[in-house]
Amino acid sequence: MFMTSFRKQIHSILEISIRRRSGISFVLNVFLTVVIFLNTLSIILHTVPSIRQDYERFFHEFEVFSVIVFSIEYLLRLWSCVENEKYKHPIKGRIKFIFSAWGLIDLLAILPFFATYFVKDLGFIRILRLLRMLRLFRVSKYFHALIVIQRVFKEKQEELVLSMVFIIFTLIISSSLVYYIEHSAQPKAFSSIPEAMWWGVNTMTTVGYGDLKPITPLGKLLGGIIAILGVSFFALPTGILASGFAEQVREQSDRRKIKCPHCGKEFHEHKH
Repeated sequence: MFMTSFRKQIHSILEISIRRRSGISFVLNVFLTVVIFLNTLSIILHTVPSIRQDYERFFHEFEVFSVIVFSIEYLLRLWSCVENEKYKHPIKGRIKFIFSAWGLIDLLAILPFFATYFVKDLGFIRILRLLRMLRLFRVSKYFHALIVIQRVFKEKQEELVLSMVFIIFTLIISSSLVYYIEHSAQPKAFSSIPEAMWWGVNTMTTVGYGDLKPITPLGKLLGGIIAILGVSFFALPTGILASGFAEQVREQSDRRKIKCPHCGKEFHEHKH
């Protein structure tokens, strides 16, 4: 009975929002957020040769400290996840948690450190360490602004997918056309449709690195049309996200606190 109550308390502490600016849960979540950011900063600074040479020992000690913190947090989350209705089964629930999005992110934060004892390929280990930066996604659970961004992407996911499919479809068509137009004039530059897709991406995004460019009149005409269309096509996701943010802001502004004339308590009223 005591263990069940203690497990519920641990689960509540780990899962409560950081917006409640008091109590042990707030302190713990702030601490974890700081460690995540410092870990990301450490990974970035470790790539600077002069800094890495002077502070190699510090980087290693901080990595050990971070892995200990993340490992304890992961084990506590795995132990207490059964308090969540989605993971209530003591065995199947925990397996489901391990392979959930958040569970995998937490696991990938500590996996690279333990992999160093089994894998000697330093290049592979460095790549694995970058996976620890995925912990930044965990921070999104704690900050209201990031929660709003997640909500916008979730509500507009269908429109975003459709716009991206349209962009990819246009990229494939334009790259195929420029390949057949330019291949005879530039067999090395436009050697295949996949090679031509690099030109298509540069043209549609108006980056224009200049390493690939059409030289035939018809190819130049196609390039100009695709460049103009690319501006419009990539404006679609921007417009969708902008409207989503506007809806969220409007929805929040429609909520206002009013005071009951009888008891004096404040509550939220939604405008319709």
